[in-house]
Amino acid sequence: MAITGIISALIIGAIIGVLGRLVLPGRQHLPVWLTIVVGIVAALIGTALAGVLGVADTRGIDWIEIGIQVALAAVGVSVAEGWYGKRKS
Repeated sequence: MAITGIISALIIGAIIGVLGRLVLPGRQHLPVWLTIVVGIVAALIGTALAGVLGVADTRGIDWIEIGIQVALAAVGVSVAEGWYGKRKS
């Protein structure tokens, strides 16, 4: 993977993390860095899952893949919120 691919993954992961955070109701008390990490992990797992399901390469924008990534990010943010909230108390 080239440096541009790594930078792209970081940017897309950050966006996916923020979208996953916006999907959840209420306010989350996660630091920005943790949201970005969750987004990157969700983007990677979502891409792999979309590949397994056969929806990773479609014509145009891969909306199904993006939906999977955002859903995984929402789950990840929720889990991280529970973990981070318990750790901080």
